Amino acid sequence: MDKMSTLEYINQMFPTEASLSDVEPLMQKIQSEIHRVDAGILAAVRQQSNSGTKAKENLAAATRAVEELMYKIREIKTKAEQSETMVQEICRDIKKLDFAKKHITTTITALHRLTMLVSAVEQLQVLASKRQYKEAAAQLEAVNQLCGHFEAYRDIPKITELRERFKNIKQILKSHVFSDFSSLGTGKETEETNLLQQLSDACLVVDALEPSVKEELVNNFCSRELTSYEQIFEGAELAKLDKTERRYAWIKRRMRTNEEIWRIFPTSWLVPYRLCILFCNKTRKQLEGILDDNKEKPDVATLLLALQRTLEFEDELAEKFGGGAQSRDLGNDIEEIGRGQNSSQNVSDIRKKYEKKLAVHQESESEEKNGNKDLSVTGAGFNFRGIISSYFEPHLTVYVELEEKTLMENLEKLVQEETWDVEEGNQNNVLSSSMQLFLIIKRSLKRCSALTKNQTLFNLFKVFQRVLKAYATKLFARLPKGGTGIVAAATGTDGQIKTSDRDEKVICYIVNSAEYCHKTSGELAESVSKIIDSQFADQVDMSEAQDEFSAVITKALVTLVHGLETKFDVEMAVMTRVPWGTLESVGDQSGYVNGINMILTSSIPVLGSLLSTVYFQFFLDKLASSLGPRFYANIFKCKQISETGAQQMLLDTQAVKTILLDIPSLGHQTSGAAGYSKFVSREMSKAEALLKVILSPVDSVADTYRALLPEGTPMEFQRILELKGLKKADQQSILDDFNKGAPAISQPSSTAAVGSTAPPPLAVAAAAAPAPAPAPALTGPASVGLIASREDVLTRAAALGRGAATTGFKRFLALTEAAKDRKDGPFRKLFNA
Repeated sequence: MDKMSTLEYINQMFPTEASLSDVEPLMQKIQSEIHRVDAGILAAVRQQSNSGTKAKENLAAATRAVEELMYKIREIKTKAEQSETMVQEICRDIKKLDFAKKHITTTITALHRLTMLVSAVEQLQVLASKRQYKEAAAQLEAVNQLCGHFEAYRDIPKITELRERFKNIKQILKSHVFSDFSSLGTGKETEETNLLQQLSDACLVVDALEPSVKEELVNNFCSRELTSYEQIFEGAELAKLDKTERRYAWIKRRMRTNEEIWRIFPTSWLVPYRLCILFCNKTRKQLEGILDDNKEKPDVATLLLALQRTLEFEDELAEKFGGGAQSRDLGNDIEEIGRGQNSSQNVSDIRKKYEKKLAVHQESESEEKNGNKDLSVTGAGFNFRGIISSYFEPHLTVYVELEEKTLMENLEKLVQEETWDVEEGNQNNVLSSSMQLFLIIKRSLKRCSALTKNQTLFNLFKVFQRVLKAYATKLFARLPKGGTGIVAAATGTDGQIKTSDRDEKVICYIVNSAEYCHKTSGELAESVSKIIDSQFADQVDMSEAQDEFSAVITKALVTLVHGLETKFDVEMAVMTRVPWGTLESVGDQSGYVNGINMILTSSIPVLGSLLSTVYFQFFLDKLASSLGPRFYANIFKCKQISETGAQQMLLDTQAVKTILLDIPSLGHQTSGAAGYSKFVSREMSKAEALLKVILSPVDSVADTYRALLPEGTPMEFQRILELKGLKKADQQSILDDFNKGAPAISQPSSTAAVGSTAPPPLAVAAAAAPAPAPAPALTGPASVGLIASREDVLTRAAALGRGAATTGFKRFLALTEAAKDRKDGPFRKLFNA
């Protein structure tokens, strides 16, 4: 054992004193083991010595055996070389004989083929002279194959002579065939019954000749067939745009009449196909000349009729010969325009629509796989669509101008007939003129997309843009306008906008209609981009028209707010005429507050039922942001406010705030009520803070103003002193102290900024001591003094209004407890502290 300890081993063998009696037997056993091991080692050493001697002998024997083996291998290699030399000498003559046999065989084969070639050329010459085309075609194929075998012997005189002779024979055959085909179409085929069969055999010869011969023959035939067409339709009588349909009738009649005769041509030649292509090219040039030669603009009806007949003819050719696949399901995309809001399609209708599209797609795939009609023929697939009609494109400006004129006239008619009211049952509250306008636009788009999908469609899309912009202008012009008096001239705004209940409904209808037009305009652009040519798809954009409708929506909502503001003018004037300086007690909310409540109660439910949630929320935000600052500024228009007057006005302010907070529920739209409530509380808290400053004692009015209205100005503060009824001399001393101590009590302006997420300190007027926005971290004794002073000012401001327990004041508490926000109990905290 590697790590065995001797001491541990002894302790293990003799654990007790009594076991020491076994020491002697153990020592004898160990001694005998040592002797046995020594004997084994000695025997192993002797054996190893004998093994070493034997290994040396074995190595010497192996070395000798390897030497003998190498000697034998050298002997075998020498004998193999001798055998190879002997075999080469034996086979030398045999190899010469083999080469001789191979050359003789090649020569015999070449001579045999040469004999066949000479004979075939002679026979071909005889057949060519007799115009036996069927036999000549077979012989021509044989000669072509034989000539291929002699391609390597081109420079041999005899081969050169035969090739030249063969070339002359082919030229003779070509001339004979062209001569015979020149009689086709002259009426001789009806007189000579064998002529068609002879020409059919001649086609076999043409196939055996060079491909250029077939191209030349087909081109000559097609040109000859269309010679009479050019002569007929280049005359003064038929070379007119209104005779376009007769051109297509001529070629269709020609193809129908000669269908049996033209069957002599092999199917792979595609003669009718090539004839139609040549006809289209010639017709395109003639129509292009007619359109360009017109000094005046062509008649729109004639132009469109010619284009329509051209498109129909192109579709017939495409259907007959294949190629130029066109989507026939364009109407579905156009019909979807304007259905975003009032779509009556259910799930089954949508499923049927897409099942139909899938079936059409699978049918087209199966046709392509099976190779129907001429699509399986090599060379078919030419796109006939647009080959003629594309040249009408530059001349379709008159059509676009007519469409624009028609659309504009329809727009004027729709606006004149518009009742500016919505029929009962119309859930979208959209003006009928907007929906009718898009129906007219969809019909116009259908007409144009059936004619062209290129530049003209793009130009018509621009017309749609102009028409929609014009409609947006019409909607904009229908909005109530403001006065043009001194206020409007001084402020540069519309001034007062007087709106009746009817006007408010019309404004809501205009908002909904503009929203409908904005959305439908995007759908229109998307549909046009799907059907228009790909090079114009990226330029299809309706954002300008959509911006116009967005501007109409914004202007309409602002007008709605201005209209309500104008209704508040009387109540705001009543507020300034209240004798706040001589008010003896605090009572119920003032009459102007009831007037504001009546205005909102009569208008808001109607507006909430007509406007969508988004626009109603926008209207509320605008109204709150307008009415709050206006109420605040109206306080400064009062002559003088006593302490009792300030208490009454504070009660009125809270009542107005409660009324404004009730607007979402009044309009039955409470989705954004939380954010709106915060916004109203922030705006109205400024007026409450202003009244708290007016209620504060004279000695602390400056500190209270700086604490509650940190963004105030010295001019505003001076006006507050005037409202408190202070004399000029007393005002000046307080103003001097205010200006000197301006930086004494301050806080971050962000706490009073409009739109701040944290509740502004103006909320002190509505709550006893709300947590203001965190002030910047200050250290040192100075900061402690500032914080103590600010907290002292806020505490005193919160305690303002805790006057004698008069009957009017108890009524004030009862009214505030009945307010909507009595859960928080701000006035309970404010006046019961």
